[in-house]
Formats: sequence, structure tokens, C-alpha cells
Amino acid sequence: MSVTNIDSVDNFINFVKSPALSVVHFSAEWAEQCSQVTEVLKELAKLSEAQSSGSKFGVCDAENLSEISLKYKVDSVPTVILFKNGAPIDRVDGADAAQITSKVKAHSGVRADLNNAAPQQPLEERLKALINKHNIMVFIKGTRDAPRCGFSKTLVQILNGTGLQYDTFDILTDEEVRQGLKTYSDWPTYPQLYVKGELIGGLDIIKELLANGELESTLNA
Repeated sequence: MSVTNIDSVDNFINFVKSPALSVVHFSAEWAEQCSQVTEVLKELAKLSEAQSSGSKFGVCDAENLSEISLKYKVDSVPTVILFKNGAPIDRVDGADAAQITSKVKAHSGVRADLNNAAPQQPLEERLKALINKHNIMVFIKGTRDAPRCGFSKTLVQILNGTGLQYDTFDILTDEEVRQGLKTYSDWPTYPQLYVKGELIGGLDIIKELLANGELESTLNA
């Protein structure tokens, strides 16, 4: 599943009339934050497809579809509005990836469907599995190829410089993991780097290890 380009009023009406959740990103080419929000929707679309929630994700140019923007009081971009049966049920004004992710999950019905099918994996078990997914596991905002904050970008650059293999998890795509890991590891900020399931720390500690010549030995522990 991908993010649908909504390029006319008729397409918009057809897109949002579904009884399933329809998520529309009101965007503009000139706004850099809009591309970040579209990337978040792409990740949510993948999750939706994997979990068969039936949710749909679309993006429209707020200026080209000014009639629609006016109707739903979109006066800035990015704005994300959630629809069911053609009616708006929730919205997020601004590039708040965590809030977008949280509201999409809350309205998609995925969690309820999964609970009906089988008991949901406890959060602590999920977190343990994630931090042990790779010998070197990094929790960042964005992806290795497209970090979404300066701290995450710097950490990725440092790790790439070591030549070592590592895996990443985008915390912006899962609010439960994002908040849960802070408590689980007693570390309130991101990025977070783990080696063989053990927390090493955030960017400041990684920089310190690099400056002291201890980074590669720590990562290879």
C-alpha cells in the first residue's frame, strides 16, 4: 500500500467516503515539513497493510484544492485530517509525527482486531525483542537513510564511519515503543544505542566514546 495522490475534488470525495479510516495530508511542495509527514504516512500505510486494517492514506495539495482546504479550515501545512464515512473525526495541525501516529492507530481499529484474534504481545516483551534484534540496535527519529532530527543524523554518520553492521528502529512510527522504551531503559531521550541488548547511551556518550577511541571496542563487545 502506498500514499495516494489526491488531485481533484471528485477524487477527494471518493477517497474519504469509505467507512474505513481515510487519512489525508494537506501538503504544499514548498514546505519541507510536508515531505517528512508524507514519509510518516508511508510507514503507517505499510503497518496498515501488514495488519489488514483497511485504512487508506492520501496526500493533496492544499493550494490546488483550495475549495476543500477552505471547507475543512486548513490554513497551514502540513495538516492531517482523519475521515470516516466522508466526515472528519480528528486532525493534527503541524508536523507532529508522534501525534499523527497515535491518532491513526487509535482510530484504525487495528488494536481491537488484533486483540480479538490473539492476545497482544506485552510491551516489555516487544521492547526486549526489539533491542535484541541486532547486535547493534539504534532507536532514532526517522530511518538510517532519512534521519528526522539532527541528533539522529549525527549518530548515523558516526556509526556509518565505523563500517560496522547495525539496525535501526524509527520511533516516530510507534508511540507505544517511543514512550515505553524511555521507562524500560530509564533513559528519557533519543537516540538510544544498544549493544547485545544492553543500553550504551545517547549521542553524547557515543561522541565521548569516539573521542576516547573506545567506540569500536564498545560496539564489538
